[in-house]
Amino acid sequence: MPRKHVVATGCGFASGSRKLGISPPVATRAVADLEERLGVKLLTRTTRYVRVTDAGKRYLEDCKRILSEITEADDAAAGINGEPSGHIAITAPVVLGRMFVQPCVIEYLNRYPKMDVSALYLDRVVNLLEEGLDVGIRVGELADSSMRAARVGTVRRVVCASPDYIARMGLPQKPEDLLEHTIVSANGVNPSIEWKFSQEKSVRIKPRLSLTTNESAIDTAVAGFGIVRQMSYQVAQQLESGQLKILLSDYELPPSPVHVLHREGRYASAKIRCFVDLMVERLRENKALN
Repeated sequence: MPRKHVVATGCGFASGSRKLGISPPVATRAVADLEERLGVKLLTRTTRYVRVTDAGKRYLEDCKRILSEITEADDAAAGINGEPSGHIAITAPVVLGRMFVQPCVIEYLNRYPKMDVSALYLDRVVNLLEEGLDVGIRVGELADSSMRAARVGTVRRVVCASPDYIARMGLPQKPEDLLEHTIVSANGVNPSIEWKFSQEKSVRIKPRLSLTTNESAIDTAVAGFGIVRQMSYQVAQQLESGQLKILLSDYELPPSPVHVLHREGRYASAKIRCFVDLMVERLRENKALN
């Protein structure tokens, strides 16, 4: 592609043609023929310099993208029948990872014995590219549209308490009633936190007990000490067993989506593709995420 080499080198046709192993007149003729076929100038040429036009820049980027996708397609086709091998690194929120992602990771490793997995479970948004991760399971709207993402379900933010606490302290009927109740927070040592609800309602809560992990806050609520607010998947087991009951359901915010995302192109490598396909299938089957 003579034009690509002229632009890439930042020099004239002589330098670009040398990289291609052809003569400058042949390179010049090839570019002229391409411009004539497209009906647009790709390069501005004088006796002193060669510069790419705006149309030329766009055309070059489109060509690079197409060639990259062809390479990815070739690699994917070559590996379709091959067994995944190597290493991948993934991330997910702590409780979601422990409850739902980890069983899928084990299934993946049992299915593909030549694979290794590193799992990073953190309750913060992780930049896959910056931290060298291959796959992420994320709760909430996605800000980075460059990632390949598959939606696998939704979760809600729920207020809940144990039947024992409800029997002892009564049911809050509206968000403002929480000010009269014992609140347990998983927000560390913050002296106060704001809980937002639908209908543009919000309440500034002052917890009696502030903890650093969701698990400890949930355990405290199960023990009957107070009211907690968690994502629905975090308390799915306790809700199913009856250890906790949902409060103020009429004031819940809209559900948040859950996605499996990765930073590879359309034709992901076999090890990524197999992991993502398995994770998407298992999470979509999970009732706690629907």
